[in-house]
Amino acid sequence: MLEQDQLCKLLDAQSESQWATALLTLAGQLGFERMLFGVVPHKAQPLESAFLISNYPTEWRAVYHSQHMHNVDPTVSHCLQSALPIIWGPAVFLGIQPQQFYEQACSFGLRSGVTLPVHGRSGEFGMLSFVTDASPRGDSRPETLADLTLLRDYALESSRKFTLAQTPAANSVKLTARELECLKWVAAGKSSWEVSRILGRSEATVNFHMANIMRKFDVSTRQQAVVKSIAAGMVVPG
Repeated sequence: MLEQDQLCKLLDAQSESQWATALLTLAGQLGFERMLFGVVPHKAQPLESAFLISNYPTEWRAVYHSQHMHNVDPTVSHCLQSALPIIWGPAVFLGIQPQQFYEQACSFGLRSGVTLPVHGRSGEFGMLSFVTDASPRGDSRPETLADLTLLRDYALESSRKFTLAQTPAANSVKLTARELECLKWVAAGKSSWEVSRILGRSEATVNFHMANIMRKFDVSTRQQAVVKSIAAGMVVPG
């Protein structure tokens, strides 16, 4: 069982590398050779841009990202829909694509594990996976899951100092009341024409405000501006 002083090493970490070392050490103490922690400020943000700490093989991470394997990874779809851990092995990867994905993961030493969804108080989304090359060993023991869940909560809370540091520009952006009003409706999925009808302004005016917003956030798309505004707490996702 993990002790509180061990978990507090995550809270006390002064650098990202120190924090990563502490997390990897705790995973090892629980019997897992591999670990991955990834989180984005909100589900709307692309998973490829996640704050990521992992000792997965570099080659596997490259293949995973280049082939967009999160689209066929059942642990990702599970975490999007549930707050409960998923204990995985061959039986979880049903269908041709998931089976091929699993066989490829096994070739890199990722044979079985436990993945815990991350759903933060500020809308963060992600996952914490503990993996071994051994055959599935039934890590459904209550004491094991309790330790992993506690570690997940400490990992999320202690990671905030590093994840928030990645979005300083968003936190310093100042929007006018009209710009913020337009952005909130765009975040709700409305088009410029729909926003113009709602606010009683011309479509050209809405586009003008959105162009200013993207310039202030230093992004090239509306979706990126929405993501950054959510991460900065300016817009609350519906």
